[in-house]
Amino acid sequence: MSEVSARGGVDGSAYDVAVIGYGPTGVTAANLLGGMGLRVVVLERDAGIYSRARAISTDEEVIRIWQRIGLAERLKLDMLTERPLDFVDAQGRTFLSACPAPRGHGHPPQMFIYQPALEQVLRDGVDRYPNVEVLLRHECLRLRQDAHGDGDGAGAGAAAGVELTVVGADDSVRRLRARYVIAADGGSSLTRAQLNVGYEGRTYEDRWVVVDTEMLKPWPDHDRLRFRCDPARPAVDCPTPLGHHRWEFPILPGDDEKHLTSDDAIYAMVSRYGIGPDRIRILRATVYSHHVRFADRFRVGRVFLAGDAAHAMPPWIGQGMAAGVRDAANLCWKLAAVLRGELPESVLDSYEAERKPHVKEVTRRAVLVGRLITERRLPVARVRNTALRAIRPVPGLTSRLVDANWIPVASYAKGFQARPRTKASGRQIPQPWVTGPDGERVRLDDVLGGRWLLLHLGPPRPQPAWERAGVPSLAVLPAGSRPAENAVVDSDGVLLPWLAERDATTLALRPDAYVYAAARAGAQLPPPPAGFAPTARPAAVSAQ
Repeated sequence: MSEVSARGGVDGSAYDVAVIGYGPTGVTAANLLGGMGLRVVVLERDAGIYSRARAISTDEEVIRIWQRIGLAERLKLDMLTERPLDFVDAQGRTFLSACPAPRGHGHPPQMFIYQPALEQVLRDGVDRYPNVEVLLRHECLRLRQDAHGDGDGAGAGAAAGVELTVVGADDSVRRLRARYVIAADGGSSLTRAQLNVGYEGRTYEDRWVVVDTEMLKPWPDHDRLRFRCDPARPAVDCPTPLGHHRWEFPILPGDDEKHLTSDDAIYAMVSRYGIGPDRIRILRATVYSHHVRFADRFRVGRVFLAGDAAHAMPPWIGQGMAAGVRDAANLCWKLAAVLRGELPESVLDSYEAERKPHVKEVTRRAVLVGRLITERRLPVARVRNTALRAIRPVPGLTSRLVDANWIPVASYAKGFQARPRTKASGRQIPQPWVTGPDGERVRLDDVLGGRWLLLHLGPPRPQPAWERAGVPSLAVLPAGSRPAENAVVDSDGVLLPWLAERDATTLALRPDAYVYAAARAGAQLPPPPAGFAPTARPAAVSAQ
């Protein structure tokens, strides 16, 4: 191997953040950090996008995150939305059917995706930012952290950070420096192994054949997600956009795994549902195992684990990729605030405190839904089918049952928020359509602008501590009000009831639209966080 000296960015100084891995988590982080004006390097060992469509759906909260990077509407062009989901028995008869309930994020609650196309749009988004350098076919072999910038090759007085030893496709070796590292390098994360972080949990006995197909000729109800709860062989039958369709089948005891991935075996399995070779073309079949695992720690010094490097879950509620995107959204604005000197480094400890409980609850629900789908004991399956079919006629009960066991609302019981807690603390404010100061109808986050902000109901009460820090205010006016400067009109009637339900008239919102602090009418907000020193932001890089 030859060695090339390259300690940092294009001008020789260190990067702000190095992102290891360029899947959905890493590419979301690169977009977020790039849009914040940080100097970023991305390291990805593969030459191109992984061709296998792993994730098949996402949700409104994730689209809201991609809205922040200006790509939500483009991404939605390639998605299937507002599709119901059915749980069906061995004869194909539905015993449970529902549509996931909206959670107020301003986008459809569930959307089916074709992951390679989605990742291409996200990578194209990164190309907007000259401050983000992407190194494909580069792998990080070694990390070394130093507390005072006195590591090998670091000059006197260099900023504390991480030295990364990187090997390229031509076997050249580079040494890069970054202030922080986001390791989004998957479930077999080399970074996690180097940090000696445990990855505890279980791997399920059943392995599954995942089949991606091109749809040649549509069939009735091809655009419905069906969980085929057949004790003989459960299956997932899922629409995916851009002319694709996905099936998943377990490998049962006695099955020949190699044969089960052959075209003959796949056509035989889907023929049970009336699908013949004239309807689909098999693109690929891959065998996966389902895991439930959590890293012992999400942070080791200046290195943060995200996505599958930090946690893994079964696919039943489509939240594996979504959980990684949420990780990136939670972490990136905090890294930017620390790097700008707006917040102390201790705020970075809140990443694990906020994300780990939520991802554990999501995983618990995924396991529960998986048990419902894959039950193979015939007497138990009969009871399941009969009981759930009996509640179908009760208005709204099925939807409530599904919603209670589907994706939990992301709210933080602990983490970066003021004390004392209120009913609004640690919750993300909903995102309705509002009328902005210019009279245009826009989504709320486009007005909030990814910044610290005070949101007032009615005439604002002075908040001297926040005003001294330069935090701007925005008033919420009732529907029918005239547009006004520094105000939004709650034209859909969502924000005012949400505030009233939580007994709040003033909110201090974090850049991710989560409530840092709240106050009742006539009361003062708790003060800003310790070490809060907002600075003038660098000019944003154009995201057009």
